[in-house]
Amino acid sequence: MRIVALAGGIGGARFLRGLLKAVGPQDEITVIGNTGDDIHLFGLKVCPDLDTVMYTLGGGIHEEQGWGRTEETWSIKAEMKEYGVGPEWFGLGDRDFATHLVRSQMLAAGYTLSQVTEALCVRWKPGVRLLPMSDDRVETHVRITDEQGTRAIHFQEYWVRLHAAVDAEAIVAVGADTAKPAPGVLEAIAEADVVLFPPSNPVVSIGTILAVPGIREAVAAAPAPVVGLSPIIGGAPVRGMADKVLAAVGVEATAEAVALNYGSSLIDGWLVDTADEASVAAVEAGGIACRAVPLLMTDVDATAEMARAALALAEQVRR
Repeated sequence: MRIVALAGGIGGARFLRGLLKAVGPQDEITVIGNTGDDIHLFGLKVCPDLDTVMYTLGGGIHEEQGWGRTEETWSIKAEMKEYGVGPEWFGLGDRDFATHLVRSQMLAAGYTLSQVTEALCVRWKPGVRLLPMSDDRVETHVRITDEQGTRAIHFQEYWVRLHAAVDAEAIVAVGADTAKPAPGVLEAIAEADVVLFPPSNPVVSIGTILAVPGIREAVAAAPAPVVGLSPIIGGAPVRGMADKVLAAVGVEATAEAVALNYGSSLIDGWLVDTADEASVAAVEAGGIACRAVPLLMTDVDATAEMARAALALAEQVRR
């Protein structure tokens, strides 16, 4: 079976770990990773979502945080502070710095982000084919109004520095309209037996991937069933502040609203948590097959059961 998953950071990476346990060794998983969170810091190209997937599946993630490296040290960050060089709000540990140094050197030498990601995965052996959504520069920005007035800031600043404490007025994937899908992305979708939307942020993770011209159209036209898992349980995001960015695009923070925002032209099936079983009928009235199953990723076994439920629903709705 050829499975394609669109994935953001922590939620997507943890789901993928369960998916790997749920499938057989003969199955092939291609992950299309969000690069809208990418940011240039200290002269380096930082790809938070790609790295979180790579570290999580390769056994190098800081489990409690869900991001960054295990057994990390912070000497470089401390030295940068002594030099008065910021930003201090974005933490890059010493081990993490090495990844960004290698990536930045390769990009400067003329390699594409796809080629660099493939090279980095040689070390981590994530067990999936990890593709950036695009080799072109795309950055998610958020429009806010605060004491400095109305302005647009990088999503990382909104999420990490401000902790989404200010209302998001608009979400813009800067550069997405002129970006091209990375090599292999459209082909993987067209050849897939199943396409999955993990419980990643529907606006700034999966939504940004779909904003690259050609990707949404490829998913909508895919002969394979497309099944998503709700990142919203009981009217609140499982992790993070997805409700803030959902509000910016006029979508309620409910499992039902997220499914209907994707729409039946894009997804065929949707899993909600058992806490949201009452929403199943409304989702199905929108033309999307829906089932209620436990969706809390409490451990790898529970996550594998979620993945099996998604694959089972895909078989039921197979076109």
